[in-house]
Parts: sequence; C-alpha cells; structure tokens
Amino acid sequence: MGGEAPEPGRLTRALSFLDGSGVPEEALHLVLAYVDDPRDREAASLACRRWHRIDALTRKHVTVPFCYAVSPARLLARFPRLESLAVKGKPRAAMFGLIPDDWGAYARPWVAELAAPLECLKALHLRRMVVTDADLDALVRARGHMLQELKLDKCSGFSTDALRLVARSCRSLRTLFLEDCTITDNGTEWLHDLAANNPVLVTLNFYLTYLRVVPADLELLARNCKSLISLKISDCDLSDLIGFFQIATSLEEFAGAEISEQGELTKYADVKLPSKLCSFGLTFMGTNEMHIIFPFSAVLKKLDLQYTFLTTEDHCQLIAKCPNLLVLAVRNVIGDRGLVIVADTCKKLQRLRIERGDDDPGMQEEEGGVSQVGLTAVAVGCRELESIAAYVSDITNGALESIGTFCKNLYDFRIVLLDKQERITDLPLDNGVRALLRGCTKLRRFALYLRPGGLSDVGLSYIGEHSGTIQYMLLGNLGETDGGLISFAAGCRNLRKLELRSCCFSERALALSMLQMPSLRYVWVQGYRASQTGRDLMLMARPFWNIEFTPPSTENAGRLVEEDGQPCIDRHAQVLAYCSLTGKRSDYPQYVVPLHPA
Repeated sequence: MGGEAPEPGRLTRALSFLDGSGVPEEALHLVLAYVDDPRDREAASLACRRWHRIDALTRKHVTVPFCYAVSPARLLARFPRLESLAVKGKPRAAMFGLIPDDWGAYARPWVAELAAPLECLKALHLRRMVVTDADLDALVRARGHMLQELKLDKCSGFSTDALRLVARSCRSLRTLFLEDCTITDNGTEWLHDLAANNPVLVTLNFYLTYLRVVPADLELLARNCKSLISLKISDCDLSDLIGFFQIATSLEEFAGAEISEQGELTKYADVKLPSKLCSFGLTFMGTNEMHIIFPFSAVLKKLDLQYTFLTTEDHCQLIAKCPNLLVLAVRNVIGDRGLVIVADTCKKLQRLRIERGDDDPGMQEEEGGVSQVGLTAVAVGCRELESIAAYVSDITNGALESIGTFCKNLYDFRIVLLDKQERITDLPLDNGVRALLRGCTKLRRFALYLRPGGLSDVGLSYIGEHSGTIQYMLLGNLGETDGGLISFAAGCRNLRKLELRSCCFSERALALSMLQMPSLRYVWVQGYRASQTGRDLMLMARPFWNIEFTPPSTENAGRLVEEDGQPCIDRHAQVLAYCSLTGKRSDYPQYVVPLHPA
C-alpha cells in the first residue's frame, strides 16, 4: 500500500550522501565555499562531524555579536582559517550615552590572541570597543603586511599616532573606516603617510571624528590612489577641496566637508564635483549652497542632509530633483510636506532615515515634524523600501497599516514617538502594529519606542505572535502589566536579541519571560521595577547564561540629566544577560554586579 521498499544498495547510497560520507572531500569544500549566509553555515555544520570539520576549515568570515559571548582562543580553535572577523562590543545604548566609558569591551584580548595565529586574516571590524595605540601596534606588527580592511566603528581609546603606524605599515589597505570614533588628534601626519604609502586605497572614512584635515594631503591621496571611490571626512571647508575634486575623478561617494560661511556664493562658485559622484552629504549647507548639488542631483543614489541648515521648503526643492535616490537621511525638519515629495519623486527608495532635529535651537522643525501623513505617503509611494527609521511627532494605526500593506520588502523598521505633543491622534497602536507585522513578513529588525499608553498588553502580545523571522527588537514604553510581557515572550520563537527601555514590568516577570524565548542570546534592560540587589533576576539563571546587574544610584534617583546636559546614566537599574561560552568576564567595573555565574 505504501509503495515498494527501496533496494538496499540505493538506500545505502542515499544515507551515505546525507551523512556526507559519500561525497568527496573536495566537492564538499567547493560546495560550502558558495554558502555565505551564517545561518546556512550553522545548519550545515550540524549535519555531521565531517561537515562540521569542513565548515571550520572553509569558513572565511565570522561576526561575533558580543565580545564576551566567546573567547578569542575558542574562536581561533573553531575557525583557524578566517579571512575576515567582526566583533561587537558595548551594548547599543552606548551610542546614546547610556553606558559609561569604563564599562568594558576592551579589544586587547582579541588583538593579542588572534592577530598572529590567524595567518589568513585580511579584514578586521571592531564596533563600540576600546582600542588602544598598543592594540593597533600589535595588530600591525602581526598582520600589517596582509591587512586589506580595518574598520573601527564608534571605537575609542587610540590616537593619530597609531593611525600613522597603520598608514606606514599596511600598504595593501583598501578600506580604512573610523567613523564616529573618539580619537586623540596628535597631528595630521597620519593622513599624509596614508596618501603616500597606500596606492590601492578604495575607501577612507573618518567622518564625525573631528580630526584636522590638510587639503594638500587629500590632493596627494587622490593623485596616488586612483581607485579611491569613497571618501568621508571630518570638517573641512568645501572651498579648500576644489583641487581634490579635480583630481579625484573616480570618486563616487563623498561626505563631511562643511559650508563655513553660509550665503557667500562667490566662495563656493568654483566648486565642481566629480562626474561619477552618486552619494553625497555636506555639513552646514544652507539654502544658498544647494546649487552645488543641482547639476548631478538626477544621478544621486544616496543623499545625507542630516547636518544641514535646510528648511522644509529647501528639502522639497532639492528632493524633487533626485528621482533615483536609493538612500535618504534627513532630520524631521523635512516635515510631512517633504515626505510627500519623497513619495512622488523617489520611487526607487530603499532606505529612509529621519533623525530628530529639535535638540539644537538652530535646527528646529518648522511645520510640526513628521506624522502619520508623511509616513502614509511614503508607504504608498515608495514600495521598494527595505528600511525605515524615523522620529515622529504623531502616528496612527492607519499609517502602520499602510506600511504593512505596501512595503512588502521591509526588513528593518524603527519608530520613535517624540513626547513634544501633548495629545497623540490614535492610541493605543495595537491594531496598526499587528497589521504591519502581518504584512511585512521579511522583517528582521523591529524597534518601537512610544510613550505610556502607546501599546496595550494586547498589542504587546500581537508583537510576539507575529514576530515571525524578527531577530532583533527594541521596545520602549510598551505594555501595561507583567502579563503583557509574558504573552509577548510566549510568541517570540526566533528572537535572538532584545532591548527594553522605560518599561513597567517587574524583575520577576522579566526573568520568567526570558525563559520562554528559546532563541534568545542577549537582552539589555534599562528602567523597570527593579530591586536594589536584582535577586529575582536569578530566576533566569541557567548554564552558559551570564547575568549582570547595575543597581540604580540612590544619589541620582531624581535626576534626568547631568550638569553637562548628558543623560544621567545610573538613574535607572540596568540588566544585561547574554549567552556565553567563557563564563564570568573579569573586566567588569565596580558598579556592575555579576549575578550569574557567581
């Protein structure tokens, strides 16, 4: 009734293929060389011991999502032939001033352990880590002759002296990325040496670093590095770069130069940008300087207007000339009117970022900021969108439903509801969030930061129920009771990283909910109903699970900001729990209490 049984020989051949023993070693090496997705790699390595071993020998790139999740020595033993390594350090909250500088995430153990043994290492990417001059010295001495890509993203602790050593020693360097790093400026010689010694440089980025720039060094860079296609620099007046632009004929991306004298038309009249330029961003550009962009606006694919003095009307005029944009970054001064222009003009848009612009009195939005009107227009008009990150002044269920209906390619969605308006049109957003998650089935990253009453327990359960393939979430000011968090957690089967801020949940509910998410590897929480000792957090203790507790400071209990205007870091308790194969870290500061392992 069930069909004929397979012949013994055929069954043996099928089973030998499934366990890998019937596939030649060379064939498996060739096949796995074409498998790049880390999730597919992980699945293949679990097939059998042979596939596990071949995966180890053929894996070219690894991203360590948290520097304390695994030891450098263990990683080296598992993947001895890595060509590219990325390591992430401090929690994302460090970017918003919520993590002290001495918290940890030191690069030294990684550099000391991995630099020399990894003979194939060509690319290193460190993010939100403390990197010293000594670390870079050790790295350069061990790998400088082979290093092709060095990315230090939002790192701190080093100086231009170390950059000068990198420039002199790494002559095969194709990418040097330093964006938003805190770097001690001991002189501009590093840039001159980089220009003189690295003829194959393709990408140089020291945007938002405040490092001094000598225009002559940039001209030398353009003259010697014919393959330079991307340059993002710190502040340097645009009029001083006329010679550089004339030489850098291959340049496709540029950002960082500033307009120091708004309205001085004659000073910038001779600026002619390279003909291949398709990605652009200027600092402090005003209405009178927009004409610089007009000649090539139709070919622009990426435009960054976050640090300009443009008005809402300026945004409308400029964006109306940019029909081929794929990436747009602005402040909320663009307003709903500007977003309507985006929707009508930028049909190919894939990524939209709208930052808040009301912290600086000189950068106030004019027309009420961004609301459901602008978001709905963009959702309907820009159906190729893959990423939306926006600060909004108002939002409705209908706007979220529109995004779920029309933005089927969305994989990254982040919304922060500002607290400027007393009344929000349509809260809670339960039904809108459910419609968005149902419609955007490709979502992998989801952030929703509202205000009290923005999402009920029912809406929180909807997020869990429809979390689908989402692997990262940031939730703020959501839910009403512990029951909402427990219901949310019950539905999150694939969530790997969770961040919670300003929530009403108890310590016990936090611990119990973490146990319900089988794929969770990392959770950071700030602002909840915490005890002084974190005792209930021990309910989530289990093997290979580290729990770190930072008690609230009694001195700063009523303070929102420090005297310098920065957020008061220790006003609220913080919890960091993560999966780790190395046990308790040894470099935690005194104010962090390691609860588990004890």
